[in-house]
Amino acid sequence: MPKLSDAQIEEQLSLVRQILHDRSDGLSRGAIATAFQQKTGLRIANRTLARRLAYLIGLGDIVSLGRGPATLYKAAGPMKQALAGVGRATPSRGIGTLTESVPLARDAVAVRALVRQPISERTPVGYDRDWLFDYQPGKSWYLTSAQRAHLLELGKTPDAERPAGTFARDILGRLLIDLAWASSRLEGNTYSRLDTQNLLEFGQRAEGKDVLDAQMILNHKTAIEYLVSGADYVGFNRHTLLALHAALSENLLSEPSDEGRLRERPVMITSSVFTPIAIPQVIIECFDRIIETGSRIPDPFEQAFFAMVHIPYLQPFADVNKRTSRLAANIPLITANFSPLSFVDVPEDVYIEGTVAVYEQRRIELLRDVFVFAYERSAAQYRVIRESLGIPNPIRLRYRTELADVVQHTVLADEPPSASLLSERGRALGVPDADIEAFSRTAFEIVLQLHEGSAPRYGLTPHQFKSWRSRFQAVK
Repeated sequence: MPKLSDAQIEEQLSLVRQILHDRSDGLSRGAIATAFQQKTGLRIANRTLARRLAYLIGLGDIVSLGRGPATLYKAAGPMKQALAGVGRATPSRGIGTLTESVPLARDAVAVRALVRQPISERTPVGYDRDWLFDYQPGKSWYLTSAQRAHLLELGKTPDAERPAGTFARDILGRLLIDLAWASSRLEGNTYSRLDTQNLLEFGQRAEGKDVLDAQMILNHKTAIEYLVSGADYVGFNRHTLLALHAALSENLLSEPSDEGRLRERPVMITSSVFTPIAIPQVIIECFDRIIETGSRIPDPFEQAFFAMVHIPYLQPFADVNKRTSRLAANIPLITANFSPLSFVDVPEDVYIEGTVAVYEQRRIELLRDVFVFAYERSAAQYRVIRESLGIPNPIRLRYRTELADVVQHTVLADEPPSASLLSERGRALGVPDADIEAFSRTAFEIVLQLHEGSAPRYGLTPHQFKSWRSRFQAVK
């Protein structure tokens, strides 16, 4: 059966509205189908009608009364608020206070109603590669111009002209905890924020928690540090996305060889009627198209949201696809020194429903509202944190590369902090005499304050840093 155009779908919706408006006492689904056929001469499939009714309920245009086959549908009128939800079945993921904290546009509410239908009433669908290939960077837009302008204003930082990743490096300690905890929580991880902080800062695992929860959070830490420390060279490209997946999936997959590799076997999506593509050649083709298209999107927020939509929709990896998409969404933000996206305060239920709407309906409205809400929350938090840091040290700004070099040299040479050595190395790197005293003092402070979270900023592995610290931790 050929796919209906948007105009044809809207025509069906209008007709259903009219049928129910003409019968103020309400009609069953079967009676609506009969009236539809009488008016058009065409039969509407039961599942199609169920989707149209769910959509209209989501919009608030109609209400339902009763349950199961006895359900009656009525046009919403003066009694709309009193009737809405009476006798309605409880959704599989209820509308809690957290969900209600995410402002949803009218079309997003309607989309949510579609994915909250019983799974038996949702039509099985597969991957539609045309949806991806029809997207034209700079011409196609998932975010409206108003939304992009709004996010741009929110995301601005004082570091716009500084080297890539400067803002994220300045708030790295907080970002590691926020993003590792919040992104893991969206996967059902049971670690609290405090548990996450203790794990990342002190290596202390929470008692009674699954070891896989700790692994997931530690993997996030590795992936975030990779993005921030490598902001000069990471990008929306194949190498970065594969590296992110490898970091996020370490020790979590049944086949270790699947870490950072495109899948070659079918996967299933639980609690959804969507079946991802299973042909390896098509997965490769579409993955490359995501990269090629995404890399040419001129707006950083559109690029971020594009990643959140199309990476999970393709399911290019055996698992850990949504996590990869959330970290990939941060690539254009971190490299351009915008406030990063941590997903703190994002309710799991509405995020999952937004993703399922992409899978089953190719509708982005619900996930888009979640994305905008998430960024508003993240940007507000990091703006306050950044302001608390004060004016950037001009020496650290001017000699960022040289400072990283001498700090790294000190650790790799297994040397104790030494102002004279740091000064000598600074001169060798071209730091002028007028700045050398301030340079060596700044470098000395960095070495003294070096810790597990900041070490990757200077190109140091955890093993290198721990080995050096164990020898000189008494040095103050």
